[in-house]
Amino acid sequence: MRIAFFDTKQYDKPSFDEYSKLNDIEIKYFETKLTEDTANLARGYDAVCVFVNDYVNNKVIDILVEGGVKAILLRCAGFNNVDMRYAKGKIHVFRVPAYSPYAVAEHAIAMLLTSIRRIHKAYIRTRDFNFNLNGMTGFDLFGKTIGVIGTGKIGKVFIDICLGFGMKVLAYDKYPDIEYETDKGIKYVSLDELFVNSDIISLHCPLTEETYHLIDKNTLAKCKDKVVIINTSRGALVDAEALLEAIKNKKVGAACLDVYEEEADFFFEDFSGHILRDDTLARLISMPNVIVTSHQAFLTEEALENIAETTINNFVGFMINNSHINEVCYRNGNIEDCKDGKCF
Repeated sequence: MRIAFFDTKQYDKPSFDEYSKLNDIEIKYFETKLTEDTANLARGYDAVCVFVNDYVNNKVIDILVEGGVKAILLRCAGFNNVDMRYAKGKIHVFRVPAYSPYAVAEHAIAMLLTSIRRIHKAYIRTRDFNFNLNGMTGFDLFGKTIGVIGTGKIGKVFIDICLGFGMKVLAYDKYPDIEYETDKGIKYVSLDELFVNSDIISLHCPLTEETYHLIDKNTLAKCKDKVVIINTSRGALVDAEALLEAIKNKKVGAACLDVYEEEADFFFEDFSGHILRDDTLARLISMPNVIVTSHQAFLTEEALENIAETTINNFVGFMINNSHINEVCYRNGNIEDCKDGKCF
């Protein structure tokens, strides 16, 4: 069994090497991303393993299928970078639906605390032996209202942490968990109500046609003045130009971004010796009330271990046991996961 592994980073290898050896799997690591120009590298392999910035469109899928590739293994939860409608009936697509919800939720909280308590500024000042506190005033999280969009595994862990801070939680989900609402004492509301009443808004939902630019100039106009926006999900949930304008107009008080709509050309790479060619991203990073991390919310030892284990198990189950757990498929036009070949 052979896997062509694209967009390889050094932190990927230890866990995948461990689980591939246990299952007698050969992995060929490629540093390049999977694109139309590189898809032929996978010829003769049983599967490709891809990440969030690999681009699996219809042309890539055709090249993979023609080259004998049977499966696309996403080592992430999101699948918006794969043309799922075109893949249907041609190639199997698997994902890792839950690697470590704690990793992402804790990173979101870390960014929030860093921003509102000016920790990033304090770190720079004190390293220069500047102990002045001017401009360092933050605010308490206790008693604030946080709007959480998406209450899957990550969203619920994030909510639990917020409740620990004594925050009031408004939540929105296309499929609300009423039992969870009752148990935790949170409140599911409409999106409009969430935008209007939240001091802080955190995104924990997938990128779909419905959620594309969920945060734009219209939704931002509904928000409280000085609202804080957190995005650790997918960059295109937020219209970056609209966010930038709202920051300039002081409608948005702070933004914590682990993802960015046009991140594929920049994130995971070192551009420290170059001029950044994305003016919007450069201006966001230059803002004193914006924190940008390069899609690292997932990056913990525990998450990497779980990603490798689940990805390899998906592959082995598909190749040997005809198991389809974590396969992404369509039923009645909705993208869902499969279990033993049946959608649920």
